Amino acid sequence: MKIIEQRRALNKQIKKAKTIFLMAHKDLDLDALGSCIGLSLILKQRKKDYYIIIDDKQHELGVEKILRELEGCIPIIKGEDLDKHLYPNNKKNLLIVLDTNKTELVQNKEVLKKIDNKIIIDHHDLGKTTIKNALIINDDEVSSTCEMITELTEFYDVELDPYYATVLLSGIVLDTNNFTLKTTAETYYAAYYLANLGASAKKVQYLLKQDVEEYTERQKLLTDIETINKKIAFTKASPYTIYRREDLAKVADTLLFFNNIEASFVIGKVGKDTVGISARSLGNYNITKILEKLGGGGNDYNGAARIEKTTISKVEQELKKAIAKEEGE
Repeated sequence: MKIIEQRRALNKQIKKAKTIFLMAHKDLDLDALGSCIGLSLILKQRKKDYYIIIDDKQHELGVEKILRELEGCIPIIKGEDLDKHLYPNNKKNLLIVLDTNKTELVQNKEVLKKIDNKIIIDHHDLGKTTIKNALIINDDEVSSTCEMITELTEFYDVELDPYYATVLLSGIVLDTNNFTLKTTAETYYAAYYLANLGASAKKVQYLLKQDVEEYTERQKLLTDIETINKKIAFTKASPYTIYRREDLAKVADTLLFFNNIEASFVIGKVGKDTVGISARSLGNYNITKILEKLGGGGNDYNGAARIEKTTISKVEQELKKAIAKEEGE
């Protein structure tokens, strides 16, 4: 795994840093939060001062449950409070970005400007908006960032109690859609390793439990599905409903279970004037190329885009043009 291959460069940066900040993408999911927490345990073992930056005002249920249960146990700050915690000598500050490599997707873009030393640990494809001037540890062959961090915790023999092992496992289960997508022998081994440490499958399912109203709202997206060339499933939400990013992702996951479907695209509002796209593939369809044309990105299996100051209809037109071009129509 690439994170082990690049451990010396990672170690060097961590060793010389006095204060380390961890930050993932907006709209935290279990993989983003789990990988931040997993890495924080490595930093804690090394007696480093560290903080997790979270600016999200709302969280998906699993993330909310973990943050509530760990309140007071992990140091969390907002991006606007960064200056209070920076080490006086900026060369001794380190920012580690997890589960994204895109500038526009991080919790707080201003943080990127304030810390010169940066590391990216991610499993999504790199693109035009990938964060510049950073040590990039990117492995788009793995299932999740939690799988990468699990590998690192095993390598360094970090003591994980059952709760933290469960948090890491939940990120893997989420990003593989219960081990149905982008799952390798290494993914199963990571799950086995965490289970041996006491990770609870029952607790993982508890973290993945869904809200009835949100589930019902998502089901509406499955009532008007289009297919393109009989292998791409496409659906869009009502312009009057605002969804969370993970809601669109769950619908995109579901669409892959239909016969002959190799890729799926779901469009919906994720803010007042912001439209999100969530895409999934079985691995034999290049969704990344399509999403990059709309300012997004991903890897062979999943991807997303977030477009500001636009409408669903405009995004639909642009997305269909990008799909047609990729299909050679």
